[in-house]
Amino acid sequence: MTSENLAKTPLHSLHLELGARMVPFAGYDMPVQYPLGVMKEHLHTRDAAGLFDVSHMGQIVLRGADAAAALESLVPVDILDLPMGMQRYAMFTDANGGILDDLMVARLADDCLFLVVNAACKDQDLAHLRSQIGGRCEIESLFESRALIALQGPKAADVLARLAPEVAQMTFMQFASVRLLGVDCFVSRSGYTGEDGYEISMPNEHAETLARSLLAEPEVAAIGLGARDSLRLEAGLCLYGHDMSTSTTPIEASLLWAMSKPRRADGARAGGFPGAERIFAQQQSGVASKRVGLLPQERVPVREGAEIVDAEGNVIGAVTSGGFGPTLGAPVAMGYVQSSHVALDSEVWAMVRGKRVAMKVAKTPFVPQRYYRG
Repeated sequence: MTSENLAKTPLHSLHLELGARMVPFAGYDMPVQYPLGVMKEHLHTRDAAGLFDVSHMGQIVLRGADAAAALESLVPVDILDLPMGMQRYAMFTDANGGILDDLMVARLADDCLFLVVNAACKDQDLAHLRSQIGGRCEIESLFESRALIALQGPKAADVLARLAPEVAQMTFMQFASVRLLGVDCFVSRSGYTGEDGYEISMPNEHAETLARSLLAEPEVAAIGLGARDSLRLEAGLCLYGHDMSTSTTPIEASLLWAMSKPRRADGARAGGFPGAERIFAQQQSGVASKRVGLLPQERVPVREGAEIVDAEGNVIGAVTSGGFGPTLGAPVAMGYVQSSHVALDSEVWAMVRGKRVAMKVAKTPFVPQRYYRG
């Protein structure tokens, strides 16, 4: 696609002004990096605060007395008991237990839920919601009307508290309506970097003013998709379409932690979501392969798609995300390996340009997560 027929976020002209290198991503013209460069942008986010444009993601509101129960019929997550002002990670599953997308769900009111879904999946997610539960609740797409930015890093709270002191009291995964520069915004204390920080939803027409205000603070730098990817990889966070997809279940993707206890096989509201039988069977009897963290033992980046082999050269899996971890100062990767090789410190090898690169199965996150839990 040429940049002319790519969609543009409300901050597009600001990215160009800041000297961003733009690339096509999920149908949008997006900044992959700024003049600072991916490595420095990554480290700046870990040390201070980075501002990310994530307006390409999809924002959806569900309304109605039955909205929570309706959504719960599509995800292996407890939505009925999601407290007011809290957010939860969820996944849409299909009839085979495969993952259609992952998303964030927040409760705005008793009868109102706010969803953020992935950019590449947002149209199919909206269609899925409308076809499956459209008769049970009102479904409103905010794709064209609202922007989304993320302020991430250890100084994020100090910066945002200058505009709204109450955000400093929020804890990880709390969600609130907050006035910023006189504009009503939705703010969650969450993100995709492993750092403390916030995601802020606002009407399109106010996005540039708020972004400029935050960038004017000395701690804040604009950060592109390149550093966003290396930050989330160090934090051991999945990228949909790479580390999970319709061909992987939550069990295979090592996401059992995200399946709420009431919805599991022995829970108070067990099952009732697509693919529950297969997922429960896998939980009981195990899976053939599983997602693991991988630490290459040489300073060679191991990229997505690289085959993973055992000591005899048998193919036992594949890398799904990989690159250099600037905070760690070493290459990092994630991928799927046969269950016989998922134990920590198991030795495996990646095939990189015909040569074997030694790797060890490692615990994720690769760097400590620093979410603020109060």
